[in-house]
Amino acid sequence: MNQIEAFEEIDAPPDVVWDVLLEFDGYPALNPFARAVGGTLRGDGSRRLRTEPSDRHETAFGPTIVRAEPERRLVWRDRLAVPFAFDGYREVRLEPTEDGQTLLLHRETDRGALVPLLFDRDALERRFAATNAAVRDRAERRIAAVA
Repeated sequence: MNQIEAFEEIDAPPDVVWDVLLEFDGYPALNPFARAVGGTLRGDGSRRLRTEPSDRHETAFGPTIVRAEPERRLVWRDRLAVPFAFDGYREVRLEPTEDGQTLLLHRETDRGALVPLLFDRDALERRFAATNAAVRDRAERRIAAVA
């Protein structure tokens, strides 16, 4: 098992950050993991997500939302081929701070036989930092626009 965590303080309330996280049409500009995202949080929560990991070829995963708590937490599971080959669990958690900001936690936990071959800690840490910064910037711009 391998795990990555990245935190970001965002000068915006959790509802604004949540809205940014759910703007799937804008994900290619926000998230270096995702070239496109489709689907909704309704129904079974499944969607197709195309990713381009590191400098390798494009791969397609079918993440399944396993938990969605509006303005607090979004968790999904990715599975490569068969169970226990490479199972990834991604969580985005939003914690309100006393001063009206949001602490964003972005965590991924990967398990399975192929993890030693496919897990690239340095690349994931860079992507998490870039994603968190993009979410922060978009949420803070949104707050500044209405101020």
